[in-house]
Amino acid sequence: MVDVKPGCEPWSCDGTGANADIGVLLLHGFTGSPASMRPLAHDLAARGFAVELPLLSGHGTHIQNVMNTTWQDLARDTVTAFERLRGRTSRHIVLGMSVGAAMGTRLAQTRSADVAGLVLINPYLGTDHPLGKLLPLLRFVLPTYKGVINDIAKPDMDELGYDRLPVRALHSISLMQRDVIAALPSMTVPTLLMTSREDHVTGTFSARLIDEKIGANDFEHVWLERSYHVATLDHDYPIILEESAKFVERVGHAAR
Repeated sequence: MVDVKPGCEPWSCDGTGANADIGVLLLHGFTGSPASMRPLAHDLAARGFAVELPLLSGHGTHIQNVMNTTWQDLARDTVTAFERLRGRTSRHIVLGMSVGAAMGTRLAQTRSADVAGLVLINPYLGTDHPLGKLLPLLRFVLPTYKGVINDIAKPDMDELGYDRLPVRALHSISLMQRDVIAALPSMTVPTLLMTSREDHVTGTFSARLIDEKIGANDFEHVWLERSYHVATLDHDYPIILEESAKFVERVGHAAR
């Protein structure tokens, strides 16, 4: 068994009180770890929601373990964690950041009958950066590229991620992203989108796509003015917590 770095462990808890039957699945980003989502997981749990925060394949250990990870591996992890949550709750909301948001969107698209709501924080559905178009070729000649972890405006915060991007794995994820984008117009799951004005990882590419293409009638877009990409560890965290909790409670109880 591969040793998980301290702070990168998965986490889960049962719900309590009036919100006990509402479950929230939280998904961290590519090359990140559960550390980026842990404060939000704990604070949602404190409000009575059941929580599942998995460690995605190849993460939280050593970068070599994620080099050949595919989007199918991450999708399998997402479904496995979702089924654990479904085993103890009857209403389920998926909350993801970056690539975790892309995986969550795919789950909502393929399991719309089981997902009551979707929260997307700085989702990564692709890029308009020239590097994106070169991925099919780069994966054969460039094992890793300069990393994008800790894009955080708040000082002294650490998402405990890898400082390099595995190119082959990123290319695999890009193939999944195409399908997610294509399915946005037919997506009807209630969705809350929260994006940073200044994001040095995804820019505004994904936010613009979702705004233009999503088919959900119950859709809200909240802009974060003081945070970068890893907004869950940044200055706007209180906004993320309040908006997420309000949305989860609303759609969770509405699904009764």
